[in-house]
Amino acid sequence: MRNKVLADVALAVAFTAASMLLGHEQPPPDWHRLDAAGYALTALVNLPVAARRRFPVGVSVFVCVAWVVFVAAGYWPVVNSLAPLMALYTVATVRPVRLALGCAALTGGVWVYAGLTAAQSSMATVVAQALVFPLVMCLFGHSARVSAQRAERLGEVTERLRAERKDAAKQAVAEEQARIARELHDVVAHHMSVISVQAGMASYVFASEPESARKALDTISDTTREALQEMRRMLKVLRAGPGEPEGGAPSYDPMPSVTRMGEMIERVRAAGLAVELRIEGSPRPVAPGVGLCAYRVVQEALTNVLKHAPHARARVLVAYEPHQLRVTVTDDGGGAGPHGSPGRSDPDTIPQGAGHGLIGMRERARLYGGTVDIGPLGDGFEVRLTLPTSARGAARRGDSLDA
Repeated sequence: MRNKVLADVALAVAFTAASMLLGHEQPPPDWHRLDAAGYALTALVNLPVAARRRFPVGVSVFVCVAWVVFVAAGYWPVVNSLAPLMALYTVATVRPVRLALGCAALTGGVWVYAGLTAAQSSMATVVAQALVFPLVMCLFGHSARVSAQRAERLGEVTERLRAERKDAAKQAVAEEQARIARELHDVVAHHMSVISVQAGMASYVFASEPESARKALDTISDTTREALQEMRRMLKVLRAGPGEPEGGAPSYDPMPSVTRMGEMIERVRAAGLAVELRIEGSPRPVAPGVGLCAYRVVQEALTNVLKHAPHARARVLVAYEPHQLRVTVTDDGGGAGPHGSPGRSDPDTIPQGAGHGLIGMRERARLYGGTVDIGPLGDGFEVRLTLPTSARGAARRGDSLDA
């Protein structure tokens, strides 16, 4: 703002100096050469231009009135013709069109008055100038105003887009944190459940059955090693910078997927849970995200069985259908209590803070355009996961979910 004020002061001084230099020259016949009063009036016409941004209409009216006094005193009107036009241009840039046209009419009227006071002027020329020059200034000023408004709107849109981009980045970070939290939950809950069961069994049979205790300890060792590998993979993701490989170097550890489900089920069997795995259809490669989702849902379901019905018999069915992957995990309850506890209930009915694993199943499936149905089945429990294996199917399901 200060720079604009200084620029306007410099412009007013420059207009005053230029007008005084022009008035110092010999004027046409019938006009007086500038004297002390003429110089004072010239300064009175031009110096108010310094305040044109703050009082545009007032400056335009004042300059025109001072110009009338200058012409009425017999001085050459052309000497001070720049300041009124600049004041009019300023009004057109910052005020509505009706005010600009009013100031243009005032400026044109002074121009005609100056022509009437000259004995040798052509009125046709004077009237043409009185119409054209003010209207041109109005047109230029209005165009500048429209451009300034457009630039302002563009700036607002840019700021809004920048804010939306920041919000999108924050949302992406939050989603990534939620994804990592789900991964940590699945890894820790599953592996620690297996370790807890095996540690209890090893302690129980340590003296009576050393061989069984040794097998339990081996299972604990393998489970711990696998948990550390998965957590190390997630830490590599967290440490990776923009445009860098995860952890600064590519990881060759296989990602958990539906193809590695047999390894996980063997580990659960070693923990003492009877699990049957059945494959229907022709196994085929699926997208990494789809495979990981199926793996984690089965892992969470078996972990819940291990925690809430350790004596049950569970069955895992993996069905490869033409356009989708269907996974079902069921258990017979094994004499467990009612399934109304938070860990074994529908995520839609559990209280806040409980059953995050079951809620995570539904969130994972929704992320890949699939569905999860969770509920009791006789004395046991059933988890049914359906995932599309094609981009078209995922998009179609995602649209239906959003609707």
